[in-house]
Amino acid sequence: MPQLTVERVQKFSGRAWRLVKFGDPKEAIELREMTWGAPSPGQVLIRVRTAGAGFPDVMMAAGQFPLLGDPPFGLGEEAAGEIVAVPPGSRFAVGEQVMGITEFLEGWGGYAEYAYVREGSAIRIPAAMTDEQAGGFPIGFRTAYAGLVERAPVEAGQTLLVLGAAGSSGSTALQLGKALGATVIAVAGSQEKLEFCTSHGADHVVNYRTDDLTARIAEITDGRGVDLIYDPVGGETAATALKSIARNGRIALIGLASGTPVPLDSMDMLLRNYTAVGVLATPGSPEAEATIWGRLAELAEQGAITTPVGKVYEFQDVPQMIAEQTAPGAGKSVVRVASK
Repeated sequence: MPQLTVERVQKFSGRAWRLVKFGDPKEAIELREMTWGAPSPGQVLIRVRTAGAGFPDVMMAAGQFPLLGDPPFGLGEEAAGEIVAVPPGSRFAVGEQVMGITEFLEGWGGYAEYAYVREGSAIRIPAAMTDEQAGGFPIGFRTAYAGLVERAPVEAGQTLLVLGAAGSSGSTALQLGKALGATVIAVAGSQEKLEFCTSHGADHVVNYRTDDLTARIAEITDGRGVDLIYDPVGGETAATALKSIARNGRIALIGLASGTPVPLDSMDMLLRNYTAVGVLATPGSPEAEATIWGRLAELAEQGAITTPVGKVYEFQDVPQMIAEQTAPGAGKSVVRVASK
């Protein structure tokens, strides 16, 4: 199929959800008519079918996402769909089905009928993957890879504790940790979420609301503690989990879904010889990114990892969906924008 180049590309018009002011998502997000022009080098333009959601949307709406400026801007960090335009020299062609990270940092999000996707993050959608799985795949697994492979590598045979393990971030780390050969302890806050974690491969599950987290981890690890804590939650739960970190262990700081980061005591870190590592999945060199996305695509095609799809929302429900990300159910929330 011939590529649609910058010189020949038409403009595409459609609807997009835009944050017009900081505040309650149900009041601050509006559906606007937009126009998308030719994608720049390093981008492809897709007609969106699905887009993944998560807690960062809440932070963006509240003005608490440090990488963005003032509204108006689009929301939605990831999307999947059909390519409708590419720049000259692209490795993709019009008509291909891809998933990837949107140009949300440039104000163009995925909760829209069209979206710019970073070419370096784009993966051709495996044949067995549903639209909902594709739309919710990129951010969670790229972040998990940054945490468990690049920043705080977990080795086969080690013990990985995942906080918020039924959430959109934790559930991907659970799966990738298992694929890397770790023993995974999943921490969540309800029986439904614990069952969800078990169904996605967790070796052990702990309810932080009803169980004594410290005692349960000691029981599971025979008192040794855990080698790595994957922490997208922060706050008191992460502080309690730190009591169970093994000597020479690491805590990977992913996010703060609780509203506050984990409090770190430098003297405690010194005396127990553990490390705290910040994790932000920023793009590396094109070669490095190609290797990472290729590995994730390979694991997906093998069935070793799969998007843990939770609730699926319709396009008109995006403001309500974002409001619900403060206390989501199990799995990855996904927005269905259009059908094939």
